[in-house]
Amino acid sequence: MKQPQPINVPIERIEEIPSTNNYLSELCQQGKASEFYTVVAEKQTSGKGQRGNCWESEPHKNLTFSMVLYPTSFEANKQFYLSILVAISVVDALTDYTDGFSIKWPNDIYWKDQKICGILIENELEGKYLSQSIVGIGLNVNQTTFPSSLPNPISLYQIIGKEIDREEILHKIIHSILGGYQSLERNFQKTSEALTYLYKNLLYRKEGFHRYKDNNGEFLARIYDIGQDGSLFLKDEINHIRKYTFKEVTYVHE
Repeated sequence: MKQPQPINVPIERIEEIPSTNNYLSELCQQGKASEFYTVVAEKQTSGKGQRGNCWESEPHKNLTFSMVLYPTSFEANKQFYLSILVAISVVDALTDYTDGFSIKWPNDIYWKDQKICGILIENELEGKYLSQSIVGIGLNVNQTTFPSSLPNPISLYQIIGKEIDREEILHKIIHSILGGYQSLERNFQKTSEALTYLYKNLLYRKEGFHRYKDNNGEFLARIYDIGQDGSLFLKDEINHIRKYTFKEVTYVHE
């Protein structure tokens, strides 16, 4: 297993907090958070998930943390590349332990057909550029049981059958994000193309036809492409290409 290089970012650890994203946002407003400042919480009472959901996590078993980036040289219409970078970084860290991980559009991390990680990125804009991005990550590490209300959760412990050092995997994820982010800053065009290629190859259900649902009901389709803005293009059974933005289409469990 490859070992992560040492990281030199400020990390604040908190036992209990409503939301690491909200807390970090407040620190940014007060000018108290330099770039890469990371907040790790053992328990979030109002953790944020995608689609306005809450992220549920057992204290002292998992990773729930947020990091701030100040990508002021990135145009706002390129913000999806940050989502791609973070998702790939999580998969990169997890692949040190086992394989079988994929990215469910736009940025949930799956192992086979079960969700192991959720990512929520909240961006702020200034003119046509990004001014601030708060990256929130919730990763199931050592939890062994989950509430029945959760549809398809899984943890790394359940996959490989042993406890994982949470500090180790935290450092792996941060190190991977930093490396990719710095590459984007140095050469955006080349790095974004490489990240897009990796992302498309890591997509959940990237092969074959699967069931989806939009406002008109269920249908069969296969993934055709991903737009630069993060749009999902699906090709249905009659070769009609359908374009969706976030929340306009859902995956149907098979």
